[in-house]
Amino acid sequence: MRALHVITGLGVGGAEQQLRLLLRHLPLGCDVVTLTNPGTVAEGIRGDGHRVAHLGMTGNRDLGALPRLARFIRTGHYDLVHTHLYRACVYGRLAARLAGVRAVVATEHSLGEAQIEGRPLTPAARGLYLATERLGGATVAVSATVARRLRDWGVPEPRIELIPNGIEPARFRFQAGVRRQTRARLGLPRDAFVVGGVGRLAPGKRFDVLVRAVAALPHARLLLVGDGPQRLPLRRLAARLGAADRVLLTGERGGAVADADSGEPELPALLAAMDAFVSPSREEAFGLAALEALAAGLPVRHVTCPALDELPPADAPGARRIGPGVPELVAELRALATARLPRQPVPAAVRRYDISRSADRLMSVYESVHTRAATAPTPPKR
Repeated sequence: MRALHVITGLGVGGAEQQLRLLLRHLPLGCDVVTLTNPGTVAEGIRGDGHRVAHLGMTGNRDLGALPRLARFIRTGHYDLVHTHLYRACVYGRLAARLAGVRAVVATEHSLGEAQIEGRPLTPAARGLYLATERLGGATVAVSATVARRLRDWGVPEPRIELIPNGIEPARFRFQAGVRRQTRARLGLPRDAFVVGGVGRLAPGKRFDVLVRAVAALPHARLLLVGDGPQRLPLRRLAARLGAADRVLLTGERGGAVADADSGEPELPALLAAMDAFVSPSREEAFGLAALEALAAGLPVRHVTCPALDELPPADAPGARRIGPGVPELVAELRALATARLPRQPVPAAVRRYDISRSADRLMSVYESVHTRAATAPTPPKR
Protein backbone atom coordinates (compact mmCIF):
# COMPACT_ATOMS: atom_id res chain seq x y z
CA MET A 1 0.00 0.00 0.00
CA ARG A 2 1.24 3.51 -0.89
CA ALA A 3 -0.17 6.43 1.05
CA LEU A 4 -0.10 10.18 0.50
CA HIS A 5 -0.38 12.53 3.47
CA VAL A 6 -1.90 15.94 2.71
CA ILE A 7 -1.37 18.68 5.31
CA THR A 8 -2.09 22.39 5.34
CA GLY A 9 1.47 23.44 6.27
CA LEU A 10 4.72 22.07 7.66
CA GLY A 11 5.99 24.75 10.00
CA VAL A 12 6.69 23.81 13.62
CA GLY A 13 3.43 22.74 15.28
CA GLY A 14 1.85 19.85 17.10
CA ALA A 15 0.03 18.31 14.14
CA GLU A 16 3.06 18.73 11.90
CA GLN A 17 5.44 17.14 14.38
CA GLN A 18 2.96 14.34 15.01
CA LEU A 19 2.81 13.57 11.28
CA ARG A 20 6.59 13.35 11.09
CA LEU A 21 6.70 11.05 14.08
CA LEU A 22 4.00 8.78 12.64
CA LEU A 23 5.85 8.52 9.34
CA ARG A 24 8.81 7.09 11.24
CA HIS A 25 6.66 4.30 12.65
CA LEU A 26 4.24 3.45 9.83
CA PRO A 27 5.33 0.26 8.01
CA LEU A 28 4.47 1.46 4.49
CA GLY A 29 5.70 3.86 1.84
CA CYS A 30 4.40 7.39 2.34
CA ASP A 31 4.80 10.69 0.51
CA VAL A 32 3.70 14.09 1.80
CA VAL A 33 2.24 17.14 0.08
CA THR A 34 1.86 20.42 1.94
CA LEU A 35 -0.59 22.99 0.66
CA THR A 36 1.41 25.92 2.06
CA ASN A 37 4.49 26.76 4.13
CA PRO A 38 7.04 23.98 3.55
CA GLY A 39 8.89 24.92 6.72
CA THR A 40 11.16 23.30 9.28
CA VAL A 41 9.17 20.08 9.63
CA ALA A 42 9.21 19.58 5.84
CA GLU A 43 13.01 19.65 5.96
CA GLY A 44 12.98 17.05 8.72
CA ILE A 45 10.60 14.74 6.85
CA ARG A 46 12.80 14.92 3.76
CA GLY A 47 15.79 14.14 5.95
CA ASP A 48 13.95 11.05 7.17
CA GLY A 49 13.78 9.83 3.56
CA HIS A 50 10.23 10.79 2.55
CA ARG A 51 9.27 12.79 -0.50
CA VAL A 52 7.69 16.16 0.31
CA ALA A 53 6.00 18.28 -2.37
CA HIS A 54 4.74 21.86 -2.03
CA LEU A 55 1.44 22.62 -3.77
CA GLY A 56 1.95 26.39 -3.59
CA MET A 57 -1.58 27.22 -2.42
CA THR A 58 -2.00 30.97 -1.98
CA GLY A 59 -5.03 31.02 0.34
CA ASN A 60 -8.24 29.35 1.41
CA ARG A 61 -9.97 30.36 -1.84
CA ASP A 62 -7.22 29.27 -4.23
CA LEU A 63 -9.52 26.88 -6.09
CA GLY A 64 -6.80 26.17 -8.64
CA ALA A 65 -5.12 24.09 -5.95
CA LEU A 66 -7.87 21.48 -6.24
CA PRO A 67 -7.07 20.24 -9.78
CA ARG A 68 -3.33 20.50 -9.04
CA LEU A 69 -3.73 18.26 -6.01
CA ALA A 70 -5.98 15.83 -7.91
CA ARG A 71 -3.32 15.51 -10.65
CA PHE A 72 -0.65 14.90 -8.03
CA ILE A 73 -2.70 12.12 -6.45
CA ARG A 74 -3.57 10.56 -9.81
CA THR A 75 -0.02 10.53 -11.16
CA GLY A 76 1.34 9.19 -7.87
CA HIS A 77 -0.86 6.07 -8.06
CA TYR A 78 -1.60 6.22 -4.35
CA ASP A 79 -3.79 3.59 -2.71
CA LEU A 80 -4.83 5.82 0.19
CA VAL A 81 -4.91 9.53 1.02
CA HIS A 82 -4.61 10.75 4.62
CA THR A 83 -5.43 14.41 5.31
CA HIS A 84 -4.43 16.57 8.28
CA LEU A 85 -5.81 19.98 9.42
CA TYR A 86 -8.96 21.73 8.21
CA ARG A 87 -7.96 23.14 4.83
CA ALA A 88 -6.12 19.99 3.81
CA CYS A 89 -9.10 17.86 4.87
CA VAL A 90 -11.51 19.87 2.71
CA TYR A 91 -9.31 20.07 -0.37
CA GLY A 92 -7.71 16.64 0.09
CA ARG A 93 -10.99 14.73 0.27
CA LEU A 94 -12.33 16.46 -2.85
CA ALA A 95 -9.06 15.97 -4.76
CA ALA A 96 -8.85 12.29 -3.83
CA ARG A 97 -12.36 11.70 -5.15
CA LEU A 98 -11.55 13.57 -8.38
CA ALA A 99 -8.42 11.42 -8.74
CA GLY A 100 -10.41 8.23 -8.29
CA VAL A 101 -9.01 7.34 -4.85
CA ARG A 102 -11.84 6.28 -2.56
CA ALA A 103 -9.72 5.19 0.43
CA VAL A 104 -9.45 8.44 2.38
CA VAL A 105 -8.67 8.95 6.08
CA ALA A 106 -8.62 12.31 7.86
CA THR A 107 -7.20 13.21 11.27
CA GLU A 108 -8.84 15.98 13.27
CA HIS A 109 -6.02 17.41 15.37
CA SER A 110 -7.41 20.63 16.84
CA LEU A 111 -11.18 20.94 16.96
CA GLY A 112 -12.26 23.07 19.91
CA GLU A 113 -15.64 23.98 21.32
CA ALA A 114 -15.71 27.33 19.54
CA GLN A 115 -12.70 27.32 17.26
CA ILE A 116 -10.69 25.13 14.94
CA GLU A 117 -6.94 25.58 14.54
CA GLY A 118 -7.16 28.87 16.40
CA ARG A 119 -9.90 30.34 14.18
CA PRO A 120 -13.52 30.92 15.24
CA LEU A 121 -15.95 28.26 14.10
CA THR A 122 -18.66 29.48 11.75
CA PRO A 123 -21.72 27.73 10.27
CA ALA A 124 -20.05 27.92 6.85
CA ALA A 125 -16.86 26.27 8.08
CA ARG A 126 -18.82 23.51 9.76
CA GLY A 127 -21.03 22.94 6.70
CA LEU A 128 -18.05 22.68 4.34
CA TYR A 129 -16.26 20.31 6.68
CA LEU A 130 -19.28 18.01 7.02
CA ALA A 131 -19.99 18.03 3.28
CA THR A 132 -16.47 16.84 2.46
CA GLU A 133 -16.27 14.48 5.45
CA ARG A 134 -18.80 12.23 3.71
CA LEU A 135 -16.28 11.70 0.90
CA GLY A 136 -13.83 9.98 3.25
CA GLY A 137 -13.75 6.54 4.79
CA ALA A 138 -12.94 7.48 8.39
CA THR A 139 -12.19 10.51 10.54
CA VAL A 140 -9.59 10.03 13.28
CA ALA A 141 -10.01 11.91 16.56
CA VAL A 142 -6.85 12.39 18.63
CA SER A 143 -8.77 12.27 21.92
CA ALA A 144 -12.17 11.29 23.27
CA THR A 145 -12.83 15.02 23.68
CA VAL A 146 -12.33 15.61 19.96
CA ALA A 147 -14.44 12.53 19.15
CA ARG A 148 -17.30 14.01 21.20
CA ARG A 149 -16.98 17.34 19.42
CA LEU A 150 -17.07 15.61 16.04
CA ARG A 151 -20.27 13.80 17.05
CA ASP A 152 -21.77 17.07 18.25
CA TRP A 153 -20.85 18.62 14.91
CA GLY A 154 -22.77 15.91 13.08
CA VAL A 155 -20.13 13.37 12.06
CA PRO A 156 -21.75 9.90 12.37
CA GLU A 157 -20.23 7.93 15.23
CA PRO A 158 -19.42 4.82 13.10
CA ARG A 159 -17.14 7.00 10.96
CA ILE A 160 -15.07 8.25 13.93
CA GLU A 161 -11.92 6.37 14.97
CA LEU A 162 -10.22 7.28 18.26
CA ILE A 163 -6.44 7.14 17.83
CA PRO A 164 -4.57 9.32 20.36
CA ASN A 165 -1.46 11.27 19.58
CA GLY A 166 1.76 9.66 20.71
CA ILE A 167 5.35 10.31 21.74
CA GLU A 168 8.63 8.45 21.88
CA PRO A 169 9.06 8.28 25.68
CA ALA A 170 12.76 7.43 25.58
CA ARG A 171 13.53 10.71 23.81
CA PHE A 172 12.42 12.69 26.88
CA ARG A 173 14.12 10.59 29.55
CA PHE A 174 15.72 12.85 32.15
CA GLN A 175 19.52 13.13 32.27
CA ALA A 176 21.16 15.09 35.08
CA GLY A 177 24.17 15.96 32.92
CA VAL A 178 21.95 17.44 30.21
CA ARG A 179 20.18 19.51 32.86
CA ARG A 180 23.46 21.03 34.07
CA GLN A 181 24.68 21.73 30.53
CA THR A 182 21.40 23.28 29.40
CA ARG A 183 21.12 25.54 32.44
CA ALA A 184 24.68 26.72 31.96
CA ARG A 185 24.03 27.39 28.28
CA LEU A 186 20.89 29.41 29.05
CA GLY A 187 22.42 31.30 31.95
CA LEU A 188 20.07 29.73 34.50
CA PRO A 189 21.50 29.33 38.03
CA ARG A 190 21.92 25.70 39.08
CA ASP A 191 19.75 26.16 42.16
CA ALA A 192 17.01 28.33 40.56
CA PHE A 193 13.39 27.12 40.58
CA VAL A 194 12.51 27.05 36.88
CA VAL A 195 8.92 26.84 35.69
CA GLY A 196 8.34 25.78 32.10
CA GLY A 197 5.70 26.12 29.40
CA VAL A 198 5.66 24.87 25.81
CA GLY A 199 3.45 25.86 22.89
CA ARG A 200 2.57 28.43 20.30
CA LEU A 201 2.66 31.92 21.78
CA ALA A 202 -0.94 32.74 20.91
CA PRO A 203 -3.71 34.28 23.05
CA GLY A 204 -5.58 30.98 23.43
CA LYS A 205 -2.61 29.38 25.21
CA ARG A 206 -2.87 31.98 28.02
CA PHE A 207 0.86 32.18 28.71
CA ASP A 208 0.25 35.64 30.15
CA VAL A 209 -1.19 33.83 33.19
CA LEU A 210 2.07 31.95 33.56
CA VAL A 211 4.13 35.14 33.27
CA ARG A 212 2.00 36.81 35.96
CA ALA A 213 2.30 33.83 38.31
CA VAL A 214 6.08 33.61 38.00
CA ALA A 215 6.40 37.38 38.39
CA ALA A 216 4.63 37.01 41.76
CA LEU A 217 7.31 34.57 42.97
CA PRO A 218 10.51 36.58 43.38
CA HIS A 219 12.91 33.66 43.18
CA ALA A 220 11.22 31.73 40.33
CA ARG A 221 12.20 31.83 36.68
CA LEU A 222 10.15 31.05 33.57
CA LEU A 223 11.40 29.10 30.57
CA LEU A 224 8.88 29.48 27.75
CA VAL A 225 9.44 27.37 24.63
CA GLY A 226 7.70 28.39 21.43
CA ASP A 227 7.02 31.32 19.15
CA GLY A 228 4.04 33.21 17.83
CA PRO A 229 2.21 36.55 17.80
CA GLN A 230 2.26 36.93 21.60
CA ARG A 231 6.04 36.88 21.87
CA LEU A 232 6.47 40.67 22.09
CA PRO A 233 3.37 41.27 24.30
CA LEU A 234 4.65 38.62 26.73
CA ARG A 235 8.05 40.31 26.88
CA ARG A 236 6.37 43.64 27.55
CA LEU A 237 4.19 42.11 30.26
CA ALA A 238 7.22 40.62 31.99
CA ALA A 239 9.00 44.00 31.89
CA ARG A 240 5.92 45.80 33.24
CA LEU A 241 5.76 43.33 36.14
CA GLY A 242 9.45 43.75 36.91
CA ALA A 243 10.30 40.19 35.86
CA ALA A 244 11.98 40.69 32.50
CA ASP A 245 15.26 39.24 33.77
CA ARG A 246 13.47 36.11 35.03
CA VAL A 247 11.47 35.27 31.88
CA LEU A 248 13.33 33.50 29.07
CA LEU A 249 11.64 32.93 25.70
CA THR A 250 13.60 30.41 23.66
CA GLY A 251 11.69 30.47 20.37
CA GLU A 252 10.74 27.30 18.53
CA ARG A 253 12.56 24.08 19.35
CA GLY A 254 12.28 20.58 17.92
CA GLY A 255 10.32 18.24 20.13
CA ALA A 256 8.64 15.15 18.75
CA VAL A 257 11.66 13.87 16.85
CA ALA A 258 15.39 14.35 16.96
CA ASP A 259 17.44 16.17 14.31
CA ALA A 260 21.10 16.86 13.86
CA ASP A 261 22.45 19.29 16.46
CA SER A 262 21.28 22.78 15.50
CA GLY A 263 23.53 24.43 18.05
CA GLU A 264 20.60 25.20 20.35
CA PRO A 265 19.06 23.02 23.10
CA GLU A 266 16.11 21.01 21.80
CA LEU A 267 12.91 20.39 23.74
CA PRO A 268 14.06 17.33 25.76
CA ALA A 269 17.07 19.29 27.01
CA LEU A 270 14.89 22.28 27.87
CA LEU A 271 12.49 20.06 29.80
CA ALA A 272 15.48 18.68 31.69
CA ALA A 273 16.32 22.24 32.76
CA MET A 274 12.85 22.79 34.28
CA ASP A 275 11.55 21.98 37.78
CA ALA A 276 7.82 22.18 37.03
CA PHE A 277 5.62 22.37 33.94
CA VAL A 278 2.42 24.36 33.46
CA SER A 279 -0.19 24.25 30.68
CA PRO A 280 -2.51 27.24 31.34
CA SER A 281 -4.68 26.85 28.20
CA ARG A 282 -8.43 26.54 28.80
CA GLU A 283 -8.96 24.41 25.67
CA GLU A 284 -6.83 21.66 24.16
CA ALA A 285 -7.55 18.88 21.70
CA PHE A 286 -5.00 16.54 23.30
CA GLY A 287 -2.24 18.15 25.38
CA LEU A 288 0.95 16.69 23.94
CA ALA A 289 3.31 19.08 25.73
CA ALA A 290 2.04 18.02 29.16
CA LEU A 291 2.59 14.38 28.24
CA GLU A 292 6.17 15.11 27.13
CA ALA A 293 6.79 16.89 30.44
CA LEU A 294 5.58 13.82 32.34
CA ALA A 295 7.92 11.68 30.24
CA ALA A 296 10.73 13.96 31.48
CA GLY A 297 9.71 13.29 35.09
CA LEU A 298 8.31 16.76 35.77
CA PRO A 299 5.35 17.63 38.00
CA VAL A 300 2.64 18.98 35.69
CA ARG A 301 -0.12 21.47 36.43
CA HIS A 302 -2.74 21.98 33.72
CA VAL A 303 -6.04 23.78 33.30
CA THR A 304 -7.20 21.25 30.72
CA CYS A 305 -5.48 18.32 29.06
CA PRO A 306 -7.67 15.64 27.41
CA ALA A 307 -4.73 13.22 27.21
CA LEU A 308 -4.64 13.17 31.03
CA ASP A 309 -8.18 14.16 31.98
CA GLU A 310 -9.54 11.12 30.13
CA LEU A 311 -7.41 8.70 32.20
CA PRO A 312 -7.68 7.50 35.80
CA PRO A 313 -5.70 9.87 38.09
CA ALA A 314 -3.44 6.98 39.14
CA ASP A 315 -2.06 6.81 35.57
CA ALA A 316 -0.44 10.24 36.00
CA PRO A 317 0.21 10.88 39.70
CA GLY A 318 2.56 13.77 38.92
CA ALA A 319 -0.16 15.74 37.11
CA ARG A 320 -2.89 17.84 38.67
CA ARG A 321 -5.71 19.81 37.13
CA ILE A 322 -6.02 23.37 38.47
CA GLY A 323 -8.28 26.36 37.99
CA PRO A 324 -7.58 29.05 35.39
CA GLY A 325 -6.75 31.93 37.73
CA VAL A 326 -3.39 33.41 38.69
CA PRO A 327 -3.75 33.10 42.51
CA GLU A 328 -4.26 29.33 42.41
CA LEU A 329 -1.30 28.89 40.07
CA VAL A 330 0.90 31.04 42.33
CA ALA A 331 -0.04 28.82 45.29
CA GLU A 332 0.72 25.65 43.34
CA LEU A 333 4.10 26.92 42.18
CA ARG A 334 5.02 28.15 45.64
CA ALA A 335 4.30 24.68 47.04
CA LEU A 336 6.36 23.02 44.30
CA ALA A 337 9.23 25.44 44.86
CA THR A 338 9.24 24.54 48.54
CA ALA A 339 9.01 20.79 47.94
CA ARG A 340 11.64 20.63 45.16
CA LEU A 341 10.44 17.20 44.09
CA PRO A 342 12.95 14.79 42.56
CA ARG A 343 12.35 13.51 39.05
CA GLN A 344 9.44 11.13 39.02
CA PRO A 345 9.31 7.69 37.34
CA VAL A 346 7.67 7.59 33.92
CA PRO A 347 3.94 7.12 34.66
CA ALA A 348 1.51 4.72 33.01
CA ALA A 349 -0.03 7.60 31.04
CA VAL A 350 3.18 8.06 29.07
CA ARG A 351 3.49 4.36 28.25
CA ARG A 352 -0.15 4.33 27.15
CA TYR A 353 0.59 7.00 24.55
CA ASP A 354 3.66 5.42 22.98
CA ILE A 355 3.69 6.39 19.28
CA SER A 356 4.20 2.79 18.16
CA ARG A 357 0.74 1.92 19.54
CA SER A 358 -0.82 4.82 17.66
CA ALA A 359 0.88 3.75 14.43
CA ASP A 360 -0.37 0.17 14.83
CA ARG A 361 -3.94 1.36 15.34
CA LEU A 362 -3.70 3.70 12.37
CA MET A 363 -2.52 0.85 10.14
CA SER A 364 -5.62 -1.12 11.13
CA VAL A 365 -7.79 1.82 10.07
CA TYR A 366 -5.89 2.10 6.77
CA GLU A 367 -6.46 -1.58 6.00
CA SER A 368 -10.16 -1.40 6.89
CA VAL A 369 -10.80 1.74 4.83
CA HIS A 370 -8.80 0.41 1.87
CA THR A 371 -10.67 -2.91 1.92
CA ARG A 372 -14.06 -1.20 2.06
CA ALA A 373 -13.12 1.14 -0.78
CA ALA A 374 -11.89 -1.76 -2.94
CA THR A 375 -15.08 -3.75 -2.46
CA ALA A 376 -17.56 -0.85 -2.76
CA PRO A 377 -19.73 -0.89 -5.89
CA THR A 378 -18.57 1.47 -8.63
CA PRO A 379 -21.05 4.29 -9.27
CA PRO A 380 -22.73 3.98 -12.70
CA LYS A 381 -21.37 6.20 -15.46
CA ARG A 382 -23.63 8.89 -16.80
